[in-house]
Amino acid sequence: MNTVWKLFFTFLKIGLMSIGGGYAIIPLIQEQVVEKSGWISEKMFTDIITISQMTPGPLAVNTSTFVGLQIGQLAGALAATIGCILCGILLSLTMYVFFQTHEKSDYVQEVLNGLKSASTGLIISAALTMILLALYGNSHPEWNIRSLNWTALLLFSVMLFLLRRRKISPVVILLASGIAGLALYL
Repeated sequence: MNTVWKLFFTFLKIGLMSIGGGYAIIPLIQEQVVEKSGWISEKMFTDIITISQMTPGPLAVNTSTFVGLQIGQLAGALAATIGCILCGILLSLTMYVFFQTHEKSDYVQEVLNGLKSASTGLIISAALTMILLALYGNSHPEWNIRSLNWTALLLFSVMLFLLRRRKISPVVILLASGIAGLALYL
């Protein structure tokens, strides 16, 4: 099977399992494209996530598009994007009809509450993965003080302080972080 079809089926599977979307899907994409397939490195994946967050559109779609572009050029980007969104579109249409029919059911409401909890857990997992990648360079670090990226920790701490205590706009924080990253890491 050629790369374009592999991308399509990989992202079709990711799209099918992406309950919660957005940040919740990051660990699943990382597992499929970095760990299992070995298509890209963890560093490249981190860069793709960063770019995906800064570009307009849903994070999962942007990430799948950039991964597909990196691996299979334009055809790969199209295959990965279509694979990622196809299940979501079909499931959304099916769920819409289902919820219209069963909107007053207590059982359906309890299932939704369970899905919200699972989605929260996935988002927390994605956040921790991104923090580990930024501070240690990989998502499975050796918990060693010498392997900690102190510059990244300081930059993270300053930006978090500015965001939470000084109420500076997230856009300004992103721009300042990008400029600091250019200055510190180039």
